[in-house]
Amino acid sequence: MKLTACLERALGDVLVLLGKDCPFLLRDLLASEELAEVFGRPVMDVLKVFIGSPSGLNLRNVLWHGFASPLEIPPKYCSMMVLLTAGLGQLLKTYLEQTELVLAHRPCVALADLGEAAVFPDVTPAVLGLLEDVMRNSAFIRKVMMPYWEAALLGFRSHRFADCAMLLLTQLEAGLRSVFATVNQCPRRLLTAGILAKHLNDGKVNQLPLFLGEPAMEFLWDFLNHQEGPRIRDRLSHGEINLPEFPKEVASQLLAFSGVLLLRFVDEDLSAAFKKEAAIGSLAALADGYSAHFHPISQLKKQVLSCEESIRVWPLPPLPEVAARSVAASETHACEAFVTDTLAELLRHLPERSGLVSGCDGPPAGRWPEAIQELCGTPIRTLFCPRTVLEVVTVLRSIGACCACVSRQVAASAELRHQQWVERRLRSRQRQTYLHMVSSVKLLSPVLHLILLLIALELVNIHMVCGKNPCEYQQYLKFLKSILQYAEKLAAHTSPERNKWSEAVSLTHAALRKIWDFTEKKQMLMHLAKKSASKGVL
Repeated sequence: MKLTACLERALGDVLVLLGKDCPFLLRDLLASEELAEVFGRPVMDVLKVFIGSPSGLNLRNVLWHGFASPLEIPPKYCSMMVLLTAGLGQLLKTYLEQTELVLAHRPCVALADLGEAAVFPDVTPAVLGLLEDVMRNSAFIRKVMMPYWEAALLGFRSHRFADCAMLLLTQLEAGLRSVFATVNQCPRRLLTAGILAKHLNDGKVNQLPLFLGEPAMEFLWDFLNHQEGPRIRDRLSHGEINLPEFPKEVASQLLAFSGVLLLRFVDEDLSAAFKKEAAIGSLAALADGYSAHFHPISQLKKQVLSCEESIRVWPLPPLPEVAARSVAASETHACEAFVTDTLAELLRHLPERSGLVSGCDGPPAGRWPEAIQELCGTPIRTLFCPRTVLEVVTVLRSIGACCACVSRQVAASAELRHQQWVERRLRSRQRQTYLHMVSSVKLLSPVLHLILLLIALELVNIHMVCGKNPCEYQQYLKFLKSILQYAEKLAAHTSPERNKWSEAVSLTHAALRKIWDFTEKKQMLMHLAKKSASKGVL
């Protein structure tokens, strides 16, 4: 398994050297004409026979998908792959000498920081012993596959965390494939089980998510599928990770999850006895409470909270008295009126339970961060999100990213220019720009908070978008994209290179008018949710 992963990565490096993009699929890589020119077509055909085609031995997929038991792969196949790899190195060396090219290997991929996704504590030797007992009593594991599980535990004990993760991943897939075929009553799908799919090929609902429960499915999606997650299986199998540096934290999370999963297939009385052990009971409770961390919705929540915090700590220098004569205040006042009116409308859709809303007067000054934080703390269903939901979330994330960019730029400019103002190091035109900036920044703070609050409210009600007809959906998407366009232009105007602060106020005025006009149409998701709630449709 290690050899096929490292070989795929190395062959991809050669293809990149020749000016081509490396394809995601191994079979496409082995079929490339460029590699045939370097190594020879007969050599590439031999590779196809061993690792690159279902019509051949297909060793790579057979192993990485957990199909083969320990005694099913003859040692001679491994010997052949080792010798073939060494031969490829000799052929490559000759090619590089002839062409005077220099092969530079692509850097390894750093796994995404697990952060809050690391819900399980580190597996200690004592816990490891308990997990070993669970493993030996779980019907999830076929006896013929037990050596792999034992080798995974040995790998963890020996600090060979990549070995542990590779073996666990393949055996989890093998076991889940068997459960999939059982719960869906489709033994023919044992080789082609779509474990993480919502539906089967015939359109029936996949029963595996119902059997495992959403927390377990969210864990699998987080660690294996979500683009911003670690995608451990893909990156290990494609040779993208430096194996000696594979993080213990990731292996520990996989091991803990595997233990909890195995426990579900232990005899009921024995399972109860295991759960009485504090460590095992704690792992089971943590697994039951797991929620998605790398889903786009979860990432948007983090983005909004991070941006809100950055805006809250902006350095807001006092506006010099001379600014009253230098900065036109009429448009700023108009913006402030729009902000006040729009906030009053948004207030009506904050959760009543929050305690932040009192009648229609809104929360006390300074408590808007609490409203945003509470909204971002509201659980939202993430498993098998419809395409329309993901499209909207993508636009909202783009808006949030622009707001974060504006926040960084404003904070840096405000701090630098204020220091230069105090030290009298600004030229005449720069002083005028500074006055415009200070006036604009005092407006942009509540405006960006308003946009973040709007994002958070729409996100809480995101699944209401499925109730819109195609025309309404396109109108809604057009509205969100107009906010995105404003945020992009605002990021450009507030950049250190442009410093167009007066233009930023004009942009803001137009954007706030659009937000207000659309709010009055009552077509936002928060409005649809309120209508549904009033009808008793939740």
